[in-house]
Amino acid sequence: MSHEPRRASQSRKTAETEVTLALNLDGSGASQIDTGVPFFDHMLTLFSRHSLIDLDLKVKGDVEVDYHHTVEDSGIVLGECLLEALGKKHGITRYGHAYVPMDETLSRVVVDLSNRPWLEFLAPEDTPDAQNFPFSLVEEFFRALASNLRANVHVEVFYGRDGHHIAESTFKSLARALRVAVNRDDRVEGVPSTKEML
Repeated sequence: MSHEPRRASQSRKTAETEVTLALNLDGSGASQIDTGVPFFDHMLTLFSRHSLIDLDLKVKGDVEVDYHHTVEDSGIVLGECLLEALGKKHGITRYGHAYVPMDETLSRVVVDLSNRPWLEFLAPEDTPDAQNFPFSLVEEFFRALASNLRANVHVEVFYGRDGHHIAESTFKSLARALRVAVNRDDRVEGVPSTKEML
C-alpha cells in the first residue's frame, strides 16, 4: 500500500533561540543540521540516519551563555513536528523499543505514541559528560521531545563509562524505537498495528 509522505514544518522564536525545522517522517535519514552546538549536531544527524526521518534544522541560540535553551527548544520543535506529521496516527505500530550498544555502553529506549506525555529517564548518578556537552542536556532534550510529541518515553542507561558513547547510545535507541513506532505498514516484525489492537 502506498502512502503520501508525512511531512511537517515548525518554527519557534523566543528571547533566547530561533528554531526552524522541516521533516519528512517517511524519509531516508537525510539531514541538514546546524544548531551551533557541534556535538548536538552530531547526535541529531545520527538520530535522523537511524530513524530514517529526514531533518532540516536550523537554530540560532544563546550558545555563548550555555547550550540549554538551544537543546531544549530543539526538542520542543522536533516534538511538535513529529506530532504534526503523525496526524491522526491511523494504522501506526504505536509502540517501539530499541537497545543500542556502543562499545562499553548499553542503553534502551521504549516509546508509546499514546498522546500521554511522560518521560522516565534512568541513568547512573555518576554518568559522565561528553566533552563540551553536559549529560543533563540529554535528559532535557528527551523531556522536551516527549512533552511536545505527547508520547511516553522511557530511557535507561544500563552502564557505560564514556560520555560520548552514552549520549550516542540513547539518541540511536530513540531513533530506532521511533522508526518502529511510526511505521504504518500492517505489521512490523509480527507486531500488530494500532488499528488491529483497537
